Amino acid sequence: MSDATDRKLPVWRSALYVPANVPRFIDGAHKRGADAIIVDLEDSVPIAERPAARRDLLATAESVSRGGADVIVRINRPWRHTMVDLEAAISPRVKALAVTKVDSADHIRLIAEVVSELEAERGMAAGTTQFIAMIETPGAWFQMPEIAKADRRIVALTLGGEDFALTMGMLPTAEALMMPKQQLAIAARAAGILPLGFIGTVADYKDLDAFRETVRRSRRLGFRGASVIHPSQIPILNEEFSPSADDVASARRIVVAYDEAVAAGRGSISVDGKMIDVPVVLRAQETLAIHEAIRQRETRKTK
Repeated sequence: MSDATDRKLPVWRSALYVPANVPRFIDGAHKRGADAIIVDLEDSVPIAERPAARRDLLATAESVSRGGADVIVRINRPWRHTMVDLEAAISPRVKALAVTKVDSADHIRLIAEVVSELEAERGMAAGTTQFIAMIETPGAWFQMPEIAKADRRIVALTLGGEDFALTMGMLPTAEALMMPKQQLAIAARAAGILPLGFIGTVADYKDLDAFRETVRRSRRLGFRGASVIHPSQIPILNEEFSPSADDVASARRIVVAYDEAVAAGRGSISVDGKMIDVPVVLRAQETLAIHEAIRQRETRKTK
């Protein structure tokens, strides 16, 4: 990865959206197998129901995390709504905030300042609460590199495909979103954070075979996980954003062979009939690191 940081990034192969005001969705969320549950205070919750959703937010977080998933809260953009969302959300139970309609690095820094104050007031370690920065407008898209590096709380970058397409006056098709999402992945990798999403839209969830192909393609383009609105998509995300058994076995052979070559003072090696250079070794090491992180997460889910 470019500009690797010393941050330990989360494992969020799959994140399931759950409206914060619908008890039947909240009650079943912990059974879905998602790495993260996004408790939504934004678009899926009518404005009139948001005060009650905020009041019950910590109980909701407790409920949805019973299966070992991280809890992410999607907050609102109008500043008055943002502030009351933050007051409700900052808690040791909430792992991260999905910050909507980010328009600049200053936007992130202002929210980070408020979150730091709330963490201190509530006896939490500084920096406990992580951020996913959501890019939803052309203006923000042009500032992605600066936004991605605005604060160390940011661990992931994602593009809100439906909102972005709306502001662009285009349809949210894979063809239309290909370039902006690939650029987002580049910006995220340059900042050493996770690119989340897939080349397509979350709106059509019924064709699971097509969805699997979309996820496979997106992983090849550098994405590391995605959020969805339907539980049937979760197993596909978990499988396709995990290294396969063959990938892991090959990575182990490459790393072992490289270590042996270095110890013996050799400059080049061959594994499985292919010449191996440093980028291939680094990719193998990353594959093993991802595999181990996923193994640890799955262990937490089964406790």
